[in-house]
Amino acid sequence: MVYIQQLQSILKASGWSQEQLARELDVSFPSLNAWLNERSVPREKAVIRIERLYLQIIGSDTVDEKQLSEAKNVAEKLTYSVKTLLANKATLDTLTLYLTYHTNTIEGSTMTLSDVEDVIFDHKVLSNRTAIEQTEARNHQAALYWLLDKLASDGKDFRITEDLVLDLHVRLMNGIISNAGQYRTHSVRIMGTHVTLANWQKVAQLIQQLTDKLTANSSTDSINSLAEFHATFEQIHPFSDGNGRTGRLLLLAQALYIGLIPPLVLKERRSAYYKYLEIAQTAGDHRPLELFIAEAISQCAELLQT
Repeated sequence: MVYIQQLQSILKASGWSQEQLARELDVSFPSLNAWLNERSVPREKAVIRIERLYLQIIGSDTVDEKQLSEAKNVAEKLTYSVKTLLANKATLDTLTLYLTYHTNTIEGSTMTLSDVEDVIFDHKVLSNRTAIEQTEARNHQAALYWLLDKLASDGKDFRITEDLVLDLHVRLMNGIISNAGQYRTHSVRIMGTHVTLANWQKVAQLIQQLTDKLTANSSTDSINSLAEFHATFEQIHPFSDGNGRTGRLLLLAQALYIGLIPPLVLKERRSAYYKYLEIAQTAGDHRPLELFIAEAISQCAELLQT
């Protein structure tokens, strides 16, 4: 049955337990377990909720234009400033914690939310987590704070430049890889996708073109600009490691610079995120990624309760 396949896909992609999935669907655990084991069948309203959650977690190959327009309109009204963020320690701590946890988990970290909190705020050294994972968390916090300070100090003069990209990467990956802050010097490919990444010999040129284009961009469609820059940066894939984390922090910087709440890419939505990136990079269709980013802005606003 389709709904069983969808439930199994959601569990696998999200990493949720059956108890967590039941809460997301607003049903009891026994009901969900009975559906999965074919002891009962969900009613029509429950099937619709399963379908909606499936599309949110796994992604869709098509975009409903009305849904996209509505999501973008909502996101574009969620204005925020970096100075407001820096002036509110509780909000800053919440954003730091969740950004650090989700971005590193997307890249394979096994640290829990409470682990991350212990490491970055209480400066604990955890015996049950690797040194690399703990360094990733501390580095992300440091890179985020550096980026926020730069946004605040530069104000309207803030620009994403090649130097900023390299400086950001060295802060993220220092002590993790030997070539932090340096472009890759070899070919790479992303397993499981059809995306052709940039020739390593052209990386510096492509990053310069991308940052120049961003500086000259006068588009009023801010969500589209975020999606296009992010998809292009990830396809250039300038570094041997840390491209996703760097790209998502650049996405945050762009959003805050134009006065929006930054997108929060949830680890549960990793499959949809990668699907929409691939569609943008192979088909040139940025609409699915625009929808994802608009929703990620709204999800961050809900987290920060702004």
